[in-house]
Amino acid sequence: MAKMFALLSTTVIAVSMISTAKAGSTLDNIKSKKVITLGYREASIPFSYLGADQKPVGFSLDLCAHVVDRLKTDLGTPDLQIKLTPVNSSNRIPLIQNGTIDIECGGTASSKQRLEQVSFSVSTFASQTAWLAKASSGLKAPDDLKGKTIVVTQGSDALDIAKSISQKDGLNLNIAQAKDHAESLLLLATGRAAAWVEADILLAGMKAEYSNPADLTFLKANYGTIYYYGLMFSKNDPDFKKIVDDVLSKLMASGEFTKIYDKWFMAAIPPKNINLSFPMTDALKERVSHPSDVVNN
Repeated sequence: MAKMFALLSTTVIAVSMISTAKAGSTLDNIKSKKVITLGYREASIPFSYLGADQKPVGFSLDLCAHVVDRLKTDLGTPDLQIKLTPVNSSNRIPLIQNGTIDIECGGTASSKQRLEQVSFSVSTFASQTAWLAKASSGLKAPDDLKGKTIVVTQGSDALDIAKSISQKDGLNLNIAQAKDHAESLLLLATGRAAAWVEADILLAGMKAEYSNPADLTFLKANYGTIYYYGLMFSKNDPDFKKIVDDVLSKLMASGEFTKIYDKWFMAAIPPKNINLSFPMTDALKERVSHPSDVVNN
């Protein structure tokens, strides 16, 4: 019996050691396979989306490219290959957790709830909640949506936000969930939803890419809460996070981060050469001056 308990104890310790190794092995896996897998979004303009040639481009992908360059040097893998894998709002966290992707180069906001499942880099963007509606609807503010159907993208923070707003402001909203941002826009454009609630910059990007941007309008609303975005990767992997944060912090200190920001938010971007004209907010300027991954929500 004693031998049996000793064997079981040894097995438990071995399994524990394997689990711990897996939890912090992103760098080891990348080095051994000589491949890093980047998760990208197909319609999160301008963070990552499909360009004119149907190849992923965007602000977050440019930031991830700098991380890849750093890993080539630190890991001694100049031939490191990049694998691109599409993700959406619903599967991005599970794909990080199961190791399918090493880092998500999309437009994902960090939160206390998400930090229980994954880790985030220092903040790369700051946004607020906004509403998009058809200009012809006559809607002016969220109060005009009482009893109406609105849409959110599945897996987005917007679902909980919409529920909270509906309850707090007595709007009695009927909330439809679309599989991705493209479908959310489709439901709005076809009248199956009176409005779409999401982060301001994501709505601005989708509006700019719409066939006739003037057909869509923002409702007047200011909820005050700021949501900080970052590059997302496996939880409890401090070595990988340290490299990612160091890369971003150095880009911010050198001014290169601001150049990359202006390229995607303040200049014409593919495929339609539309300028989002979305200046860096004071909240993001503060994070650029003092890099941080702290969130309050």
